[in-house]
Amino acid sequence: MKLYRIAREGMRSLAANKLRTFFMMAGTMVGIAALTIIMGISEGTQRKIMSRLEKFGPRAMMLVAGGGQRAPGPDLGTTTLELEDAEAIRRQISGLEIVTPMAWRFRMNLRRDGNQQQSVVWGVEPDWHDTFDWYPKEGQGITADDVATQSRVCVIGQTVKTELFGDADPIDKYLYVNDVRLKVKGVLTKKGTSPGGGDFDNRIVLPIKTAMNRVMNVDHLGAIRIISAEPDRMSEQQNQIRELMRRQHNLGAAEDDDFRIITSEVLRERVASTSQTLNILLVALVGLSLLVGGVVLMNILLISVAERTTEIGLRRALGASQDDIFTQFLIESLAVTLLGMGAGAGLGWVVCLVLPRLTGMPVVLSWQPFILGITFALVVGLIFGVQPARRAARLNPVEALR
Repeated sequence: MKLYRIAREGMRSLAANKLRTFFMMAGTMVGIAALTIIMGISEGTQRKIMSRLEKFGPRAMMLVAGGGQRAPGPDLGTTTLELEDAEAIRRQISGLEIVTPMAWRFRMNLRRDGNQQQSVVWGVEPDWHDTFDWYPKEGQGITADDVATQSRVCVIGQTVKTELFGDADPIDKYLYVNDVRLKVKGVLTKKGTSPGGGDFDNRIVLPIKTAMNRVMNVDHLGAIRIISAEPDRMSEQQNQIRELMRRQHNLGAAEDDDFRIITSEVLRERVASTSQTLNILLVALVGLSLLVGGVVLMNILLISVAERTTEIGLRRALGASQDDIFTQFLIESLAVTLLGMGAGAGLGWVVCLVLPRLTGMPVVLSWQPFILGITFALVVGLIFGVQPARRAARLNPVEALR
């Protein structure tokens, strides 16, 4: 009952000085609101990226030119990956369903009449459509005859269709890639956003030999996409592919790989690792904000002690002990930070509900910011409330009443 009376007295003091109480809780409120918003955006972004990774395919592997990193991005300066490598994988690695080579170039100039567009250009074989589960919505896809005869044909994405042809039917019409004239034989179904956040539909595909010999003038590949028929053996197959490629490229024991093997699991691990690092950084920044708020809280409490010297002296004269005074001020400190936590969490919750509607940004609310918020609030209240509470408790009642 005594603790209850002390706490009630502290609450009355906070209620009697509403403006001062608001300023004390402002730092905590802003920090917890920021924590709630940041973690909501981080969780939403991570889930969105993970959902995009499903497009990569659980049975898929991508052998990408260029070593030294785990990211899927190509190294356009590496020229060691060739058509012979894809053929060697087909012949020597068992349990694979599809092995399809790809040549690619980024930001190549497309034009038709007065319309221009910069797009990704892929040179592919017919089974590319199967390995990406990406087929024409209109017209036809790339065929074996197209590859064998180096036909000057292409299949375009929905973005390319919109930018170059507008509402017109593009089938059997022509466009230029740099100065090479290609006939449009198909339009791909809409794919949306790539795992990396780009526009999957802003690209065209053409027969791989046409791309390599007529458009890009290269004799090397950007990547080889591989679909395993035996998912349980994917780890074993990756090792076999790696050993085969090292032999194909005549790499010595001391030389690093000049290629990478990317899987959906590698991408997930990378996203999770990056997200975890970012979360730690963001929580540290929020912690710094709460630290500043704690310093403000302590200073205002110290000012409050100076202003309430007579009140403290009177309570001591009427029988209150040092522990009672200490407890009251510490309770006030904890109450302010917890109130700030509640207000900040509520503000963060509202922003998280409104933000996706205004910006389209993915936001997911979870229990984590609330647990962290309570923890931060208690820690800040205890640490920064101790010094003002001790100063109040140590006041000499006789001196305080003068």
